[in-house]
Amino acid sequence: MEYRQLGNSGLRVSVLTLGTMTFGGRGVFAKVGRADLTEASRQIDRALDAGVNLIDTADSYSGGLSEEIVGRAMKGRLDRALIATKARMPTGTGPNDAGLSRHHLIQACEASLRRLGTDHIDLYQVHAWDGLTPLEETLSALDALVRAGKIRYVGCSNYSGWHLMKALGVSDRTGTARFVSQQIHYSLQAREAEYELLPIAVDQGLGVLAWSPLAGGLLSGKYRRGVEPPAGSRRLSGWDEPPVRDEDRLYAVVDALVSLARDRDATPAQVALAWLLSRPAVTSLVIGVRSEEQLDQNLRAADLVLEPAELERLDEVSAPPLPYPYWHQAKIASDRLGPADLTLLGPYLRR
Repeated sequence: MEYRQLGNSGLRVSVLTLGTMTFGGRGVFAKVGRADLTEASRQIDRALDAGVNLIDTADSYSGGLSEEIVGRAMKGRLDRALIATKARMPTGTGPNDAGLSRHHLIQACEASLRRLGTDHIDLYQVHAWDGLTPLEETLSALDALVRAGKIRYVGCSNYSGWHLMKALGVSDRTGTARFVSQQIHYSLQAREAEYELLPIAVDQGLGVLAWSPLAGGLLSGKYRRGVEPPAGSRRLSGWDEPPVRDEDRLYAVVDALVSLARDRDATPAQVALAWLLSRPAVTSLVIGVRSEEQLDQNLRAADLVLEPAELERLDEVSAPPLPYPYWHQAKIASDRLGPADLTLLGPYLRR
């Protein structure tokens, strides 16, 4: 297992993270997975044995049940892995039971600590943007939790570029704990993060944790053009993340993955994960699975290194269009582009 630095922090994390949205199966999350304590413990055992040292959960997954399962499965061996969780989503029906206010963040953190059975959270992430709470309030609450020793590092998830830069600016201005990472949706099927979020990560020294790196299973090779999805798949259960806006492009990507996987004696999923691990600023891929077999296969992606020609083939078949101002920058500003700019524009200029 390879370990990478989480942004500019001193923390080193495995290139694969065990995602736990499939733990619990309560409410809407039953559409994703229903792993009970026994199954979750087996998955954690396999991940730890493979060298995974980061487990990611959230207080909203199955109404907190995912955190409870992680805490029970890791009891007595919390020193073997880092625990990341998130807060922001509703945890009750009251007017203050959601968002990133000081009230809700501190309350949510205390509840997560109890469910996880630990005295600290290694990486505490704000799960989504809250446009009603001042960033100064959110970041000072996170800073207070850091100073109290209840969380070690802070990160964000699902922010836009301007949200992220504003938050970093507020942290720098107020001297509060700075985000060390962002957890974002990124895959061969959805490369929108390359417009702003990856360049920001390079420029500002943030780690990147990619969630749904197989696009909810769409890149696993199970979904093929003109073929009925397999029984029990997420798509048939009504889970609609991520959205598919161009089916032809999706199937072209899957065709390329299947072809390359055949040549490399690998699975399409392993090839898709290996491509992501080659991308700028990407630190770790959050893999959530519905079976031990899936987990075993996906863990092997950490050892797969694609050749430049293979990476280029996947890049070309999945490349997003250049909207303004990026096409304009590629046309007239290519003589003075920095490393962050080139994360997006470099491949276009080479072509």
